[in-house]
Amino acid sequence: MGKRLKMQRRGKGSVAYRKPPNYFKADVNFRSRQVDGKVTGEVIEFIDDPGHTAPLMRVRYDDFTEAILLAPEGIRIGDRIQEGTQAEMALGSIMPLGSIPDGMLIYNVEMRPGDGGKIARVAGGYATIKSHIGSKVSVLLPSKNSVDLDPSCRAEIGAVAGGGVTAQPIMKAGRSHYIYHATNAKWPKNRGVKSNPVDHPFGGKQHHKGASSMTSRHAPPGAKVGHIAARRVGRKKSG
Repeated sequence: MGKRLKMQRRGKGSVAYRKPPNYFKADVNFRSRQVDGKVTGEVIEFIDDPGHTAPLMRVRYDDFTEAILLAPEGIRIGDRIQEGTQAEMALGSIMPLGSIPDGMLIYNVEMRPGDGGKIARVAGGYATIKSHIGSKVSVLLPSKNSVDLDPSCRAEIGAVAGGGVTAQPIMKAGRSHYIYHATNAKWPKNRGVKSNPVDHPFGGKQHHKGASSMTSRHAPPGAKVGHIAARRVGRKKSG
């Protein structure tokens, strides 16, 4: 009898697909509620977290609370940042989008007020305030697409530190293994058509599926691959 299918092992959560306990050092999020007025903090430490491509910074606020945030390019230990609706413009400060002028570089941007930051979090990443239009703020994403967000969504000023981390060539497969291992990602990812029939529903067909890949919405987890509950597949007839 062959092994369980790859998607079955991943769903079960076997050792190969399970994150080691206490592996990541910190969650990077804003406070759950926006600060009315402003609070000032000082950068006291930088953290190298294997779960993030960018360095993190520990900030101690004047009210003796601490937070771990993504570090912007150019910040140093001892620098002061501000957070709140009345915060002043400074590198790493957390401000609502409605208070940030057009053309400013921002990162760790919230999609919805209070979600803690979702956009532009990778090393070297940043978004740009495009314009303020009515009750929305237009933000240019790293993908060059634009999105209109609520002015009360928060963001940090600057660009994420660690840019160029992917510019160095990998050179050998072993280095790729450790890069993916650090983020708890399974690597390499082989195509299903390259597998044996006992390992994948598309396997054993000489590198092509050999049958339709349309799959029922109610299929068991091991067989739920391909075009799941597709209305139609293939080319449309012209004319």
